Order: sequence, then structure tokens, then C-alpha cells
Amino acid sequence: MFSPHVTVACIVHAENKFLVVEEFINGKPLWNQPAGHLEADETLLEAVERELWEETGIRAQPQAFLKLHQWVAPDKTPFIRFLFLIEMEKIMDTHPHDNDIHCCHWLSAEEILSSSQLRSPLVAESLLCYLEHNAYPLSILDYYGSPFAK
Repeated sequence: MFSPHVTVACIVHAENKFLVVEEFINGKPLWNQPAGHLEADETLLEAVERELWEETGIRAQPQAFLKLHQWVAPDKTPFIRFLFLIEMEKIMDTHPHDNDIHCCHWLSAEEILSSSQLRSPLVAESLLCYLEHNAYPLSILDYYGSPFAK
């Protein structure tokens, strides 16, 4: 049975910098957007807010939906990744609550796009989506018939 991993991620932008989280995978420091798996009892928007808080200590709500990516990792794991945008006025201090996150960095687009430390090709692709200025209203997302509907 086909069961892709459903994940959320967010481009966080402030003062011409982008927030990335750094985690060690197989002893190597890698960068990603704040991201993670959708849990059974939450909406996509709740998931992205939770992941941002867990990985950065920042509480913020997405303002727009950027893209839906379907990706198969090199180990053949399939992913469906919902990408959101969070625009902030100022760069904020970060305090990761997730033990897997080593630290966070505010970096320029150039620093991210030229890095060899990206966790997956989706990190650069997500940033390029932002730079193309294609954003969609959150109203395109909805949920129906859910026992946990708010």
C-alpha cells in the first residue's frame, strides 16, 4: 500500500534573511527549513505552527501557501510536502525545543542556494518558490468531516 510521508515546511523571511534549522544527520551538519510530519490530530496549519515552535522557539502563523511538492528521497521514501510562508518584520532569536535541532541560522538566499549543507533538494527548491513570488491564500486549504475539526 502506498503511504507517502505527509510533511509541512515553512519559508521564514525577515530583514532579507531566511531561517534555516541545522541538524546532524550521520554526523554531518545539514540545513532545512523548519519542517516535519503532519500528526493525526492536527490540520496542516496547526502542524506548520507546531513544527516552527518545536524547531525554532518562534510562534508565528503562516500568511500564505507557496507550493505542494511530491518528492521521492534517495532511499525511495515518498513525501508530500506542503510549503508555507511566514513573513516577519524583524529577525527573532531562536530557541529550539526539538533535540534533533542543533541550532538555527538566519541566512541570505545566496548563502542557502550555494551551500553544500542542504538536507534535500527541496530546501533550495522551496527558497526558489519564494523568490518567484507565487503565493496563494490560505483559504485554498480546508478540512472536512474531521473528528478534531475546530
